[in-house]
Amino acid sequence: MPDNINGFKGAVAGLSLTDVIQLKGHNKYTGAITVEYDRRKGVIYFVDGEIIHAEQGSETGDQAIYEIIKWPGGTFNIHPELTSNVCTIHYRTDYLLLEALRRLDEENAGTGGNQVSPGPSVTPRRTMSKIAARLQEINSITYAVLLDKQGVPLQDVSIEAVALASKGMFLAKTGNQLGDLMGLGELKAAAVHTCNYHLLMYDSKQHYLSIAVKPGCDLDAVEGEIRSALIPGK
Repeated sequence: MPDNINGFKGAVAGLSLTDVIQLKGHNKYTGAITVEYDRRKGVIYFVDGEIIHAEQGSETGDQAIYEIIKWPGGTFNIHPELTSNVCTIHYRTDYLLLEALRRLDEENAGTGGNQVSPGPSVTPRRTMSKIAARLQEINSITYAVLLDKQGVPLQDVSIEAVALASKGMFLAKTGNQLGDLMGLGELKAAAVHTCNYHLLMYDSKQHYLSIAVKPGCDLDAVEGEIRSALIPGK
């Protein structure tokens, strides 16, 4: 959590934090919003209007967003000079806000918010390759991007695509270096597990395919769904 930083200060009470986030989305804001309430602090990072990372206490990513939005009031600071090279969020911002409000409604109703949440809308906000769009119809997949061998996303310039392409490219390069050292040749597929998501990477002759999968999913089952989705004619 950054300390001793300057920026525009405002009150969240009367203007909900979700309103502020939506406004920053419309304005294609890049920077951060820090929020304080009752000795608690949170920070939300944006790139081109999309949330890429958040921190609140020990929580990061989408869980931090959900905690911050639960606060009934507080103050916020706008910091266009503050950025992050960490990307822990792969959901679209509109989905994050809807999910946060759904959880808040459930808590207020006494249900505890333990229901399994649906995946984000499978209708892409921006254009993307047909392969990526088809894969995002799989409920376990939060985002997918097809990229060229230089790491450039194809038909998708969103921040989600750029971030996921960067991770996939790094995984491909690292895997190929290990393959060379161990005499195994080029990497054709790889998986990385984190607390926030799973990352799958596939290599073809001309492209890489980078896929973010929800944590806790059975990757064998997900890979089976991926193969089925990519069968020509389906």
